This record gives sequence, structure tokens and C-alpha cells, in this order.
Amino acid sequence: MKTIAGLVGLTAIALTLSPAVAQAQDANCYDTAAPLTVEEQRLDDTLVTGGPAVGPSLVKLAGFDGRVTDFTAGLCRQIVPKQAQQFVEREGNALWKAAVARAQSTTPVTHDAYDDRPLYWARLQLSSALRQWKPKFAMAPNDRAKLIQRFDWASRGLSDSAFPSRPGVRRIAVTGFDPFQLTGVNVRRANPAGAAALQLDGREISTPDGKVVLQAAVLPVLWGGFDEGVVEQFYGSALQQKPDAFVTISQGRPGRFDVERWAARWRGGFADNNNVGSFGSVPNAAGWPQPGHEFIETSLPFQKMIDAGTGPFAVNYNLAFCEWVVVGSQQSCRTDNPTPGRVAASGGGGDYLSNESMYRANRLRIGYGATNVLGGHLHTPVLGQPADPAALTDSTFEKQRRDIADQVKALVSVV
Repeated sequence: MKTIAGLVGLTAIALTLSPAVAQAQDANCYDTAAPLTVEEQRLDDTLVTGGPAVGPSLVKLAGFDGRVTDFTAGLCRQIVPKQAQQFVEREGNALWKAAVARAQSTTPVTHDAYDDRPLYWARLQLSSALRQWKPKFAMAPNDRAKLIQRFDWASRGLSDSAFPSRPGVRRIAVTGFDPFQLTGVNVRRANPAGAAALQLDGREISTPDGKVVLQAAVLPVLWGGFDEGVVEQFYGSALQQKPDAFVTISQGRPGRFDVERWAARWRGGFADNNNVGSFGSVPNAAGWPQPGHEFIETSLPFQKMIDAGTGPFAVNYNLAFCEWVVVGSQQSCRTDNPTPGRVAASGGGGDYLSNESMYRANRLRIGYGATNVLGGHLHTPVLGQPADPAALTDSTFEKQRRDIADQVKALVSVV
């Protein structure tokens, strides 16, 4: 298993996608010495020395390896820039739809349907192929970056986010997150928030108050992805369709759900999936209405969510927040109300990307004047890992993920 040092974005390293992909690749189509992101490099990581790579193994278990093979072969056949753009966006959207269909399958699948990890690792296999692709036409670095973003956003559900136009159906938009903190044996980590998003996308749920339809996406654990506006792209599209509510969802604390009261306009510096940190005020994403509030309060019906008795985990309303007394050195952390004029230091969801997803989505809601839309953040319980450090899964791990995702579904339907 390789060691990754420092805050590195791109590193030159050869990547073996899979034996099938290697056979499909044209030797003149890919440059395996081209730089990959730190996140993409983890495709080689194993749980034991000499063992199989975790990411490709999970992709194969879910039956997505054929998609990887077809993509890498099809990419080599692209000879026109516009057609290449259409190809990668179409394939990204197809990967997302396949992951949702697998997650919501009503018939047994070969591997746990609630597993969010195959989508994550398949996406990385395809983005690494795009990064190392040698097209038959000239491509500037900026054009390649745009192509990768088109694929990435499509594979996260952003190209498949239209609500049905039927009257009388309430609409809720939700987002989960990719797995994160994937170093060492943690490379097999899952994220129950991402699993919940796959379970919810496109669902129509019957409630005592009528039908609710959901649209979902999965966000990256990358400061750079947030800087590019991935949150605004999804929730901006949702807000233009006049939703009734939205819920940003992420993994939070052990043993309980938290409805967070406050989102804060601050990044605490913790490293993302590319080992890159960011510290300071949350920046704007170009092209969206973004008022400069330091704190934004949830408008979710938190007491209704608590009283619903969804189980098996307790549901808590988290009032905590921190503000800077002296920016960068002294904080005041409380559970009352922020002090007018002070700079936010952390919300109830902390100062990482969970908090920022709530902040960005609600900043956009306020910027659009959508005060009738309910919006806020739900933190799930922490999902453990398989007991055997060399195992990709076990029944206890799968049951916990299923329990968390199913309770998310219940809580969102209460909203």
C-alpha cells in the first residue's frame, strides 16, 4: 500500500484499473504516467499486502466492472470534442442511474444493495481514465478539466434531478456524501449518507399528508468540488423547480441522528479526500445569489422529526455553534444565539464539508428568496467497519448501514 505525504493534488503514477480494462485499452490511447489525484491513486490500495485492490474489488462485486471496460474502450473511439463531451456526460449519468437502480432493486442482487462504495470507486476508475486519456484531437488542460467535471457531476446525479410535473405531489431534494478518511484499512469505509441518497433518488413515498417525491445526489468530499459550485448546481436546479424542502445529509456522531440548528460560514482546514485542507470563510460559487450571512438557521421541522419515533437511533436537535472572539485564535462555543457582528467559527455540524453543504444550500435558498422552502441538515450515526480487518463487508456492517439509511428515509418523509 502506498504512502501519500503532504497536501498533494496531482501525482504522476501508473494505475491498473482492472485486467479487463487493461485488455480493452489501446496502448496509444492512455498515458499511465499522466498525473492522477490523490483520491484516484487509492484505487491501488489493499487491505493486506499482496491482496486485491479494494476499490476495483467492490466495483466488480456490484457488477460495474463491465461499465468500466466499456467506458475505457468507448473513450478511445471519440474523435470529435463535442461528441466526447456528450459521451462522458451520458456515461456518467448512466453510471448514476445504474447505481440507483441497483440500490433500489426489488429483486436480490449479488452484493448488498445498500453499499454506496461501488459507485464511488467506479467513478474514480472512469475519472482516472479521463485524466490519462490521449485524445485524437488537441485538448487544453482546462478543456480536460471541464470534461472531467461534466462526467463527475453527471455520475453524482446532477444530470438526473428533474422533479415530476404532477400537481399535488410534494418535492424534496436531498444530498449525501462520498466515503472519506480512506487511508490504510479505512480504504473500505462507506458513507451511510451516500447510501441513503441512492435509496431516495426518484422515490415516491406515500405519507399521511399525501405523496412525496425525492431527487437526490451525492456530493464529493473535496473543497475544490465545493469551490466549483457542485452544491449550488444541484440545489439551484432544485430551487428553480419550486421544491417544498431540502435536506443535506452527512455522517456525524456515534449512535444518534442530529438535526443541526446552525450552519456556519467557516472552513476549519481539515484535509479532504485529496489530502487538501482549506481554512477561512466559505467562498462564493460564481453565478449564484449568495448573501453573506455568518450563520444560517435550519427551517426543518425538527420537533416533528424527533417526535416521529422513527428508530432505531435517537434523534437529537443540536443547538451548538462556535463564533470567533478573535478570528483565528479565540472562540466562544455556546447553545444560545450567535452574537451579531461576530465571525462564524463552526456550526452544529462543525467546520467541515457537512456544515458547508448546509450553509451553501441554505445561503442559496435565502438568496432566491425561497423562505417558504424548508431547509436544513441531518447528521446520521457513524457507520462502523467490518470486524475482520481484511474483510470488505460482513452482516453486522451491512445491517447497520441499512438501519441508518432506512431511518433517513423515514425522517425525510416526516419533513
